[in-house]
Amino acid sequence: MSAATEEPRNRSPAPLRTFVNRLYDLWLSPVNGLYSIRTPSEPIPNPPADIAKAGQQTCGATSNGQPVTAEIVTPPADTGPYNAGDLAGAAAVFFFVLAIGGFITVTIRTGALDAGISRITQRFRTRGLVLIGILMVIFSIGGTTYGMAEETLGFYAIIVPVIVGIGYDRMVGVSLIMVGAGVGTLASTVNPFATGVASAGGDVALGNGIALRILMYLVLTAVSVLYVLRYARRVHAYPTRLLVPGSLEDVSVAAPAASLAPITTRQKVVLWIVGLTFGLMIFSVIPWSDFSSSLEGITLGWYFPELAALFIVGAVIVGLVGRLGEEGTVNGIIAGAGDFIGAALIIAVARGVTVIMNNAYITDSVLHSLEALVTGLSAGVFAVVMYLINIPLAFLVPSSSGHATLAMPILAPLGDFASVSRAMVVTAYQSASGWVNLFTPTSAIVMGGLTLGKVRYDRYLRFVGPLLGILLVLTILFVLLGVAVPALGGT
Repeated sequence: MSAATEEPRNRSPAPLRTFVNRLYDLWLSPVNGLYSIRTPSEPIPNPPADIAKAGQQTCGATSNGQPVTAEIVTPPADTGPYNAGDLAGAAAVFFFVLAIGGFITVTIRTGALDAGISRITQRFRTRGLVLIGILMVIFSIGGTTYGMAEETLGFYAIIVPVIVGIGYDRMVGVSLIMVGAGVGTLASTVNPFATGVASAGGDVALGNGIALRILMYLVLTAVSVLYVLRYARRVHAYPTRLLVPGSLEDVSVAAPAASLAPITTRQKVVLWIVGLTFGLMIFSVIPWSDFSSSLEGITLGWYFPELAALFIVGAVIVGLVGRLGEEGTVNGIIAGAGDFIGAALIIAVARGVTVIMNNAYITDSVLHSLEALVTGLSAGVFAVVMYLINIPLAFLVPSSSGHATLAMPILAPLGDFASVSRAMVVTAYQSASGWVNLFTPTSAIVMGGLTLGKVRYDRYLRFVGPLLGILLVLTILFVLLGVAVPALGGT
């Protein structure tokens, strides 16, 4: 278990090394073609000598055989909260990640999250299949709304023993958590770590294309739940067909219902606050006015600065209602921000790589090469190619936010060449990232969850393999549907 808990700490180096390696490779390539990928702004008059000198060097970049000189375009302290200017960073996204980390940690420390799961387990203990379905849906909601990943590691010790105790094997307990949260992330609707970051990188509204993503979530979640329930029913009826044979420890695991502490009124209130907070986040980012001009009055148009403030305020309210006190609430927020600092730093570093690539005209070279690759492709073929391209990228960069920040500024503009909306490119990216992160051994969530659940990786691959094939085919069909029906896929 100690190895599993240490695993998330090692997530950052691999993406960071990938960013640096890719930047070095691209730096060696000449510039071919220039694109309108930079934020319009006025050059700085009389820039400092060292900055002007750096702008003249440009790493040997050329265009049509002539050296390209970098313009110094972003005035100091003029980025603002909504990232205006060429050298704008990912400060808003960075602080949002820290805010949501603090919110989740404070909620966990109140005991409400564990109590809610325990309450559901107690109520449906004699109806195992119903319990499995409900838990999978809950985890999938966490995946589609905020990319529930590291948070799932705390549930294996709670849920797996209960699932084993009511007659199923450890594979059922592990899969209902891992597949449940994973398929929700695959079909993210407003997941800020995938859809949000990718939308920001692709310069599209977060709610653009949400109709298709909701449809994908409903269908893919239903398919995944039925798949796990089919296996659970089989192993319950025929114990000899278990993929994970029972051990002496499993025989002693029963977790009787009487041992589960009932949920308190205060914890119920906390859970309602959590639900309302995420509900407000979903409501605030949907562009209601795009559906009808009569909905202009309820369109909040919030983005990362407002959402960060929402979760900070939510964490304070949860802490006070949960009686953590001032010190306990503040400590929880700080601890949560610390737990999520790795993901936040990956976003910041990846954004830094993007800024360098844009200002050194490296992105232009990549776009030029990929433009030639997709030239002449139909919109449907292009969308499928975008999905397939993101699969190896997701394997190399398992961090969904790091993958989005690195790839979207390059891939999203390619949709303009094939008359495919950037929202569809975002959907293709997040679907590929979510699909890969259901099984990739480079993911600390997969390997950590399997370790905590005491399920061998090869046995898990044997179990999840057919489902992966089904999800792959269905996702490609949804991508084609989104291209054929722009009202679903986004504009």
